[in-house]
Amino acid sequence: MPECGTFSNPFTCGDLLFIYFLSTLAYMIIYLIFCLGAALHVHDFAMVGVDWLVKNVTYRENCYVCFTDEQTVQFIFSSGQPASRPRCSSWTLLRSLREKIKNSTDLDNSFNRNLTLFTEDPDRAYPRQEIVWKRFEQAFLVAYGLVTYAPVFKDYLYEGLRQFYEDNIMYVEIRALLPATYELDGRLNNKDWSMRACQDVVKGFTANFPDFLGARVIFTVHRGINATEAVKTVEEAMTLHRDFPDIMAGFDFVGQEDLGRPLWYFKDALSLPEDRGVNLPYFFHAGETDSQGTDVDQNLMDALLFNTTRIGHGFALARHPVVKELSIKMDVPIEVCPISNQVLKLVSDLRDHPVAVLMAEGHPVVISSDDPALFGATALSHDFYEAFMGFGGMSFNLGTLKELVINSLRYSSLPSQTKKKAIEVLLVKWDKFVLESLL
Repeated sequence: MPECGTFSNPFTCGDLLFIYFLSTLAYMIIYLIFCLGAALHVHDFAMVGVDWLVKNVTYRENCYVCFTDEQTVQFIFSSGQPASRPRCSSWTLLRSLREKIKNSTDLDNSFNRNLTLFTEDPDRAYPRQEIVWKRFEQAFLVAYGLVTYAPVFKDYLYEGLRQFYEDNIMYVEIRALLPATYELDGRLNNKDWSMRACQDVVKGFTANFPDFLGARVIFTVHRGINATEAVKTVEEAMTLHRDFPDIMAGFDFVGQEDLGRPLWYFKDALSLPEDRGVNLPYFFHAGETDSQGTDVDQNLMDALLFNTTRIGHGFALARHPVVKELSIKMDVPIEVCPISNQVLKLVSDLRDHPVAVLMAEGHPVVISSDDPALFGATALSHDFYEAFMGFGGMSFNLGTLKELVINSLRYSSLPSQTKKKAIEVLLVKWDKFVLESLL
């Protein structure tokens, strides 16, 4: 706790103790009960704490590393010496490297730093949005070679579900690029293989943890693709949704919105499902920007015009009164990811987050965590804590948290009967928690 009664901190020690007590109590409550809902906005390669990747995956047999010109690393699993890559050192077998350096703690710590955005002085390390976004995407690339190795792909998903379950999550929807996974001999697996793998892992996990509702995939593609590629991708998404209806929830674009193409650019591709009489739900990232008046700033309206099920982030929504009114009328929630919005420099102080106004006006909201592993955060409870402490001030209470958690199930892509049962289970746990707290 900071020193009290100083010029820089005018709070009395009693004030600070009370604030500390409230914040600690809030986190205890959130951890004990309020993370029993769903995480609806989570990206595939940022689910699992990086300690697991470093301590478990990089210690497996046949794992190679190379060091890039940009002072990052890349990994690959191979049965023999991998082919060299441009702007990267020669591949080194990690087991041999660790044997040479004896104490590998510093090496492992450097891998951890490459896999996260965590830094002691973020304002100095990431002074502008373009810098933090570049570092953000580099971290994904570091994880890529590890997670796309077929055996790790399955283990990673299982561990991700376990970590979310340990954080009291009942259900997860994962934005997934579904890249080609590879075998030790270099053979590649297609998206069908990845979807079947997801299906098998979720089935196995729910068999081991019957109170976990499961997980579904929102197939994603980078918004930097061209119109022709988008048509092929949406056709692929329709096929995957037809072939894997239980595990595939829908489709979305990912990547930095300000630098990507606006949704309207992809209008021909996005119109295909309706033109063909096919149901393909959309879950569009939109409004993850503070650049007002640009083409990208119109993504919120276009997302609604394409009948999006939810809006990812929606940070800019408060600046668009017509869109806001329409989204309320259509009952389309925004998926707010507090820590992500702060780390990626949309807002420095969460007390200034525009969602506070939206919530006061009754706009539907769900809280999620986006990329918790990259931020050094828990699966979801840290984001709920930040939302509770930052968004509503003294007007937030247990009822607010209860509503947010119920929203996470209400606005999920689960079948209606499953939603109903899940909310009933949640309310039973809630009533038990409140009753025990009063005794």
